[in-house]
Amino acid sequence: MTSSAFTASLFENEAPRPLADKLRPNRLSEVVGQDHLLASTSPIGRMVSAKRLSSLILWGPPGCGKTTIARLLADEVDLYFSSVSAVASGVADLRKNFEAASGRRAGGQGTLLFIDEIHRFNRAQQDVLLPYIENGTVTLVGATTENPSFELNGALLSRCQVLVLNRLDETALDLLLERAEKAAEKKLLLTDDARAALKAMADGDGRYLLTMADELLLSDLSEQLDPAALAKFVQRRRPLYDKAQESHYNLISALHKSLRGSDCDAALYWFARMLAGGEDPRYIARRLLRFASEDVGLADPQALSITLAAWQAYERMGSPEGELVLTEAVIYLATAPKSNAAYTAYQAATAAANEYGSLMPPKHILNAPTKLMQEQDYGKGYVYDHDTEEGFSGQNYFPDDMARKAFYRPVERGFEREVKKRLDYWAELRRKRKS
Repeated sequence: MTSSAFTASLFENEAPRPLADKLRPNRLSEVVGQDHLLASTSPIGRMVSAKRLSSLILWGPPGCGKTTIARLLADEVDLYFSSVSAVASGVADLRKNFEAASGRRAGGQGTLLFIDEIHRFNRAQQDVLLPYIENGTVTLVGATTENPSFELNGALLSRCQVLVLNRLDETALDLLLERAEKAAEKKLLLTDDARAALKAMADGDGRYLLTMADELLLSDLSEQLDPAALAKFVQRRRPLYDKAQESHYNLISALHKSLRGSDCDAALYWFARMLAGGEDPRYIARRLLRFASEDVGLADPQALSITLAAWQAYERMGSPEGELVLTEAVIYLATAPKSNAAYTAYQAATAAANEYGSLMPPKHILNAPTKLMQEQDYGKGYVYDHDTEEGFSGQNYFPDDMARKAFYRPVERGFEREVKKRLDYWAELRRKRKS
């Protein structure tokens, strides 16, 4: 080694490195939290054993090991590792990589092309990859935090195997903290509760956990921190949530289904998660109003007015006080009796309207404001319901060429139980008049 090379190497070793980089695994067996993919009988484990790697899309949250796994896979199957970021690269950069990969291939060495945040590539950029994956110039490993079925072309997905990585669980996070303490040769000055709080703050992100641990280990703390002191020391981040991406739809789905399942506490949790992630409370209010009509319906007619009142109150109060009235709406809807009878009735009526086309109403229920219309029997035979003994004539109001349909079928819950009694009563009167 020359003197200049030795000096460069020496300074490189002394240069400060983040703890997450220092503790980056050197073997797949050292990767934590992804045994469902890396074990010998699991998808990646089987590929490594066979020394044959197919193109992959690694889908998972930040800090779960996507980049590390890609780099180690190249070592395990003897491929040259080439990396680009979809944020900073374009078609020209890809073509340079393909040209270099073609040269290596001619010399007998394959290339693993790792594309970080591959979902940032547009359709044209993704299409550029296809022929080079297909002819084996590169083995693609793409990393994404977004749902591939929404963000990647079908043609690209058909050439890759999508593998889902887990957010790191408590066991994996514990192991990372133990490695951090071993590398630093000192213990984190945290109470048991503060250590648990630190893992909760990481929210399954190993890189973020090690960044916080690094800050704590490099500090000159003289006594243990409790959760309150830790919160002051380490800036708490918001839960992972992107209002324009999949987490947005996942959380509103979780809220809606928790309300439908009458699980008040779970509904409150997902409601709070959305607010903590920065969701617009007006969006939540709109979805609550939809729920009131779709899933509560006439089982509790007050649900709609109470939810609308909560939304209007929020508009007057603003944040953060206004969130409380939306909380009341969440609780009311979760604990209300449920019926989707109005929703299904609307769907059934819409289907019938599309099926039967432009059938005319029966003439006896049409007004006859002109002499010609009277001559055409408009309004003839109409019975004024209020003039009958029961206030119900039982006449037919469907088109003459359409059999009577039952769209609305109320349930035996809440106020709809009373509605059902009325409908059954009128159905019986109609039957008697017909007979």
